[in-house]
Amino acid sequence: MLDGVSLDQLRTFIASVDEGSFSAAARKVRRAQSVVSDLVSGLEAQIGVSLFDRSGRYPKLTPAGAVLLADARGIVSGVDFMKARAKGMASGIEPELSVVVDVFFPIEAITEAAKEFREHFPRTPLRLFVEALGGAYLPVLSGTASIGVVGSLPTMPPSLTGERLIGVAFMMVAARDHPLAEIKGTIPKSELAKHVQLVLTDRSELSAGREFGVMSSSTWRLADLFAKHAFLLSGLGWGGMPLHAVQRDMAKGRLVELSIEDVPPGGLILPMSAVYPTSAPPGPAGRWLIERLKRC
Repeated sequence: MLDGVSLDQLRTFIASVDEGSFSAAARKVRRAQSVVSDLVSGLEAQIGVSLFDRSGRYPKLTPAGAVLLADARGIVSGVDFMKARAKGMASGIEPELSVVVDVFFPIEAITEAAKEFREHFPRTPLRLFVEALGGAYLPVLSGTASIGVVGSLPTMPPSLTGERLIGVAFMMVAARDHPLAEIKGTIPKSELAKHVQLVLTDRSELSAGREFGVMSSSTWRLADLFAKHAFLLSGLGWGGMPLHAVQRDMAKGRLVELSIEDVPPGGLILPMSAVYPTSAPPGPAGRWLIERLKRC
């Protein structure tokens, strides 16, 4: 009987969960409510498991239904990905490639890849956006950009597929005349709390309620990495920066690395990924760019 399970049944099951009722699911999939109910009931009969508890006003997932929901999403997502990839192969080279890049990713790496991209795809214009943190995901989610070069979030948006790229070195630094720069040896967190930490803030809601690398109760928040850089150089606070953005300042002594408790020497490594909608994977030009960035 399991061989008779259809994608229509699985999509209807997922829609019923996401929308909270069979009637709302019917509106989403543009089917009659009776058809939605029959599809879900038929699925339950075929797999021999009750997916919903219908004793209340609204259907509620059973424990078994909650487990099988993840399987259903995986099956539907896999089929959608296969169809979209085949469509991309058949459609040929993209007429334009729009890419959003996290501000932490080395711009030199993007520049070198863009030079080679122009040689391989001279008729495909490249449109580039630069955003920070969760803001780098939004253009991909909205369809403004087809590929994102992004840092990691606690949870990847379920509609996106990610591929690991290089990691970016991230260091804690302060101006050479900042009080923390004068401390020899490892700086305890209790001392950090006495000084303003400059924090890059997320302009999106994707990481709402989550803090990344915040070690001081006194923070100044900036939405621009270049503003944060300028504030650090001016001694207005201490904070983390990608190594490529401050390497020259450190070589010239304008900024110094802080040795902080629980942070390894040389800083942390921030994993970066290329992301794109699972339903719209990159075509030949986008795929070439992703593979090129993997070799940075």
